[in-house]
Amino acid sequence: MISEQDREKLRQTIGELAKASQEQGSNTAWFEQVYEQANGNVALIPWAKLGAHPLLRDWLTTKNPQIKGKALVIGCGLGDDAEILAKEGFQVTAFDISPKAIAWCRQRFPDSRVNYCVADLLDLDSSWNMAFDLVFEYRTVQSLPVSIRDQVLEAIACTVAPNGILLMISYVSLSGEIPSGPPWPLSETDFSRVKILGFFENQRIAFEEREIQQFFIEYQRR
Repeated sequence: MISEQDREKLRQTIGELAKASQEQGSNTAWFEQVYEQANGNVALIPWAKLGAHPLLRDWLTTKNPQIKGKALVIGCGLGDDAEILAKEGFQVTAFDISPKAIAWCRQRFPDSRVNYCVADLLDLDSSWNMAFDLVFEYRTVQSLPVSIRDQVLEAIACTVAPNGILLMISYVSLSGEIPSGPPWPLSETDFSRVKILGFFENQRIAFEEREIQQFFIEYQRR
């Protein structure tokens, strides 16, 4: 655990890395830099929980999905969400744009059944198109600039199979104002965009973490 003061310093550092990365023409190079600077210290990876997200656990318990098909974890970080899905019987592919993150996953779970791989959300293999029965996205969209949000949401939507489930967890912008970021919280316009891409909303859970409003949303492809 780190103090709120150290957490704020870390947030500022990451903001500076993201800004510098954008100025150099990349929206994503800063992710690898965060993992490199952490140098194995999980406390310096603000999105790392060392455990599956509680709402994902609850969803798996409540829904008890009968079809244990293919699952995709987007921006898998250190792999905990991917591991619980594999434990539940899904055939899991989990990717991150950071090679350091993927190496860390493989080190943490050397006997894992998860297919961990390095991939770019905006340049995915065509074989992943509409290939996954369950897709889990945890704060990946909000970590990318609003200027490419439609492209990001479309890339995620394209991975979900017919009748498949998309689970999203994100900070929420209630004011509608565009924050400086990262993160860049999602708005109702963004959630509506997912529906336009061919989904209906099955469930929405509002919750707070450190007084930050967030949503857990279950979508299903029409």
